[in-house]
Amino acid sequence: MLSQLFTLLSRLLSQKPSQMESLKPSASSASSPPPSPVSSSKVDWIAKATDQIKQDEGLVLEAYQDHLGFWTIGYGRLIDKRKGGGISEEEALYLLENDVNARLPVLANAIPFFNRLDDARKAVLLNMSFQLGISGLLKFKSTLAFIEAGDYENAAANMLKSLWAKQTPNRANRLAEQMRTGKWQSGTR
Repeated sequence: MLSQLFTLLSRLLSQKPSQMESLKPSASSASSPPPSPVSSSKVDWIAKATDQIKQDEGLVLEAYQDHLGFWTIGYGRLIDKRKGGGISEEEALYLLENDVNARLPVLANAIPFFNRLDDARKAVLLNMSFQLGISGLLKFKSTLAFIEAGDYENAAANMLKSLWAKQTPNRANRLAEQMRTGKWQSGTR
């Protein structure tokens, strides 16, 4: 489009003044609307519009109720189910990956032997920390002591004696088996 504009301009500039008369608008075209201004690049206008939205909506990093009482997050992102809000599976996966990547160094810092475990057993502690939080996982003092000692049989048995195992038995049984054997268990609900 830009090259077409340059071509037209160079033709206009190369014409004689007498030829320019034919380019003046006629009486009938004078009433037509003026041409639209040339749009900037798509990226440019979207970036500018995004900046305006960010300014107008403001950033809130936790769920909040907007002025109409609907749950919202971030820069005005509607997440209230009553109004059709929510997130896509792709967005949920993005959030999960961010959470996992943020949680790993926290686990390594809170549990000194974490990085010495095989991947399947690290995954058990990661999974438990998602459900219980780091502080909840750290309450499993005996279980963690068994894991540090390499006594995975007793660690698994101890996991199953907890309130957590009573509240979520399928998850707890699967993760205890993974802790006991060091072999990945399927993640069915």
